[in-house]
Amino acid sequence: MKQNRVLLGEYVTEYSVKNKANEDIPVYSVTNSQGFCTEYFDKEVASKDKTTYKIVPRGYFAYNPSRINVGSVDWQKSADRVIVSPLYNVFSVSDELDQQYLFYFLKSDIGRQMIKAKSSGSVRDNLKMDMLKEMTIPKRTLQEQKECVAILDKLKRIISLQEEKIEKYDKLVKARFVEMFGDPVANEMGWDTLPLENACKAIVDCPHSTPSYTKEDTGFRCIRTSIVKKNRILWDEIEYIPEDEYVKRIQRKKPDVGDIVYTREGAILGIAAIIDRNCNVALGQRSMLLSPNIDKCASEFLCVAMNSDSFLDNALKGVSGSASPHINVGDIKAFRMIMPPIELQNQFSDFTQAIDKSKVAVQKALDKAQLLFDSLMQQYFG
Repeated sequence: MKQNRVLLGEYVTEYSVKNKANEDIPVYSVTNSQGFCTEYFDKEVASKDKTTYKIVPRGYFAYNPSRINVGSVDWQKSADRVIVSPLYNVFSVSDELDQQYLFYFLKSDIGRQMIKAKSSGSVRDNLKMDMLKEMTIPKRTLQEQKECVAILDKLKRIISLQEEKIEKYDKLVKARFVEMFGDPVANEMGWDTLPLENACKAIVDCPHSTPSYTKEDTGFRCIRTSIVKKNRILWDEIEYIPEDEYVKRIQRKKPDVGDIVYTREGAILGIAAIIDRNCNVALGQRSMLLSPNIDKCASEFLCVAMNSDSFLDNALKGVSGSASPHINVGDIKAFRMIMPPIELQNQFSDFTQAIDKSKVAVQKALDKAQLLFDSLMQQYFG
């Protein structure tokens, strides 16, 4: 059923009051993941002249015009007043519009699409206030808005709860690793050490070319670095490539079950995940593949070790200051780390596999809640 829509301009009013008296008001930023937050400001910002900063009263919205396209928008719930950079736009909403309802709309797919369409072509793709006011939102009574919000909020809480459970399982694995082996680089327990090339059957770089993707289910998949998370691959988000592209991309080595994908460049470098499915899969860009020698090195042991902070810090030595930090395959081959007896490593593998079984049920509940949330966001705002 087609929804009646109304211009946002009927509900929102720009608010441009500055901190002219240079009062000691908390300085905030707005991010996509955290909303209003303070952690991005250091002592230098806290001590500078803030007379041009804009005041955001409780219940008012703020967004950076060049960042709202990635979801950096929120309404202020932290204090009676906070201040934000002069670059931000601040606005209030009328009593006929629930703040959280508008928040969900601006975060929805249709809301993001409207933001992109309105701001496209402007300076730095900025969304000005008059552009925001031209956007349309489904017209509902305040009570109907609150009912939508209550359901979405409940699903968000369920999603957060399941994510916290998964995070606790991950922390349990890390704690068990430290208990059994200590730090993989500092080696305070005095284990034997090996260069990784001596602990692996192969360590190969990815092809230095952009994969040709296809919408068709060819049976041949390609792992982008964006779906590589610590100790796991997001298989549901993997994309397909033609068979000839697959053949080209596995010439150095065909990825097998138990091999480890390691991101080596870009914003998400230094993340390791085990290939835990028997399928035709190839590497995308900015990654490398390690194939552990099971007589010397267990996949689960190596994966958790490579995801440790000390491993990444040491792997990055010598590349600080680079505009695009990256880890060389040669450095990983020569990287010397602890190599405890394989029997002990296998005990750790058994532990991680037991934890993974527990995580499966939690992940299913998370996926179910996320699917319902996404569906309702489309139903309410699409």
